[in-house]
Amino acid sequence: MKKRWLAVCSFIVVTAAFHSSTATAQQPGVPPASTPDATASQPAPPQLMPQATPTPTPTASPTPTPAADDTNSSVSTSASAPSGTVGNAAEPVCLCVKGKFKYFMSESFRPGIYPVAAAYAAVEMANPPKAYPPEWRQGFGGFARNFGDFMASWVSVQGGKFVVASAIHEDPRYFPSKSKNFFARTFNAARFAVVDRSDGGHPRPAIANVAGAFAGGFVGNAYLPHPYANASHGLSRSGFALLGFVTSNLADEFHPEIRRIATKLHLPFIGK
Repeated sequence: MKKRWLAVCSFIVVTAAFHSSTATAQQPGVPPASTPDATASQPAPPQLMPQATPTPTPTASPTPTPAADDTNSSVSTSASAPSGTVGNAAEPVCLCVKGKFKYFMSESFRPGIYPVAAAYAAVEMANPPKAYPPEWRQGFGGFARNFGDFMASWVSVQGGKFVVASAIHEDPRYFPSKSKNFFARTFNAARFAVVDRSDGGHPRPAIANVAGAFAGGFVGNAYLPHPYANASHGLSRSGFALLGFVTSNLADEFHPEIRRIATKLHLPFIGK
């Protein structure tokens, strides 16, 4: 079981690397026209040629300086924030519920996940669990069952993560480390599986990750053959799902290096 999951994690790393984007001016005022003083007791003075009244030059009003934010968070909370699976630590933008739903759809059905599911199904059929019945071991039917098992677990992980993250204002994205040190970056990737960020940009326990891992681990109890549809195997699958967050974060963290190596080796898709 461990060998199969390690193989799947390796595939996740490769596919994740593939994926892995006024001042306003016043209107010039017009002064009232001046009229010549005239009195009833004095004769009207001779009519003089009217002189042009100088028009005051309009001055642009200074642009008001925006008030300083009272909060300590540097995260923008724009409702139209773009969604993405990897956050930008230099310019963090808060995801609204709509953005988190886009994250869920992008992660759940990204093109690279289908080859991973096919590889998982092939490994399961090549070395199936001992108690698997023939319909899970042989032929196209067995391949389809194992393929569907992986996809059901994966979508459940992302679905559980989306629901909980939306409810408790947790940011589901991974934020790469600002450090250039290999060990610091590796630690950041592992830490984000259990300690991520709130919508305000503050560190917090990754409750959404844990909830998603449990959802992905226990969904198999609805369809897997006996004796794999029980709490013990559900907890085991949940642990591997949580480990999957670490491998996915590592792929996102070292994506530039992976892409550079793939380009040198002329590997298709990954280096692009």
